[in-house]
Amino acid sequence: MISVLFAVLTALSNGTASVLQRRAALEVPDSEAMRLSLIGHLLRQRVWLAGIGLVIVAAVCQAVALATGPIAVVQPIFVIELPATLVVAGFVMRVGVPRPVWAGVAAVTAGLALGMAAAAPAGGSDDVQGAAWIPALVATGIFEAVLIVTALGTRGNARAALLGLAAACGYALTAALMKDAMARLESDGAVALLTAWQLYATAVAGVGALFLLQNALQAGSLVAVQPMLTLGDALISIAYGVTLFGEELRTGWWLLPQLAGLGLIAVGCVVLARSPLATANAAPPPRVE
Repeated sequence: MISVLFAVLTALSNGTASVLQRRAALEVPDSEAMRLSLIGHLLRQRVWLAGIGLVIVAAVCQAVALATGPIAVVQPIFVIELPATLVVAGFVMRVGVPRPVWAGVAAVTAGLALGMAAAAPAGGSDDVQGAAWIPALVATGIFEAVLIVTALGTRGNARAALLGLAAACGYALTAALMKDAMARLESDGAVALLTAWQLYATAVAGVGALFLLQNALQAGSLVAVQPMLTLGDALISIAYGVTLFGEELRTGWWLLPQLAGLGLIAVGCVVLARSPLATANAAPPPRVE
């Protein structure tokens, strides 16, 4: 229950941060895309700094969640980040949250509950055994490179979606590294944590994912970024949980309700994607998306 609670807090913090970061990203010229100067522009905006503050809060909550539960349980809960983002956007934009958004929220929530109950992630170790990180990091690097190169050849929402998926992969990797690092803290104390390469790799992966996310938000609309970010993070994290930590999911006929849950989540995302909260790029002050 502790891991679930802090996972929900993480999703809510990240969803609110996305709204604030999107508002800031709209003020950055297109010429700054994929440049370090993009961060310089954002640092001068208080709304972006507020979003980063919430990212830090989310990181602390995520660390607690991962330290107390399997990654295949914690990360999929972040699917609720998408509806949370739109609900927060509605309140911040002072336009109200229409009924279809609430229907989408209900579908995503029900789908997540059904999928998690059917999959029942369990087992696994708290840390990664042997040299399993080597093939995982190589595969992740290749996947990220393909996404980024492809994104650079596109524009608009297509680029935003690809970079959103790349950011999702980065955040999933960050979570896996964080869980491995936290296991060192629990077993051997603070010294073991501070000398573990996973701790510093977590920081590198997190900063890289944040950079990709800012470029995704700058390239296109929130609706193009957020579904790829939330669903990608959940699915890739489950893959890390199974392959790196040995966590197990139910198979056999249990796949049917799992697919049904995934279908509900997909329907909910489509409903949310059609909401004006997701598709609008401008609104009367304060302007947020």
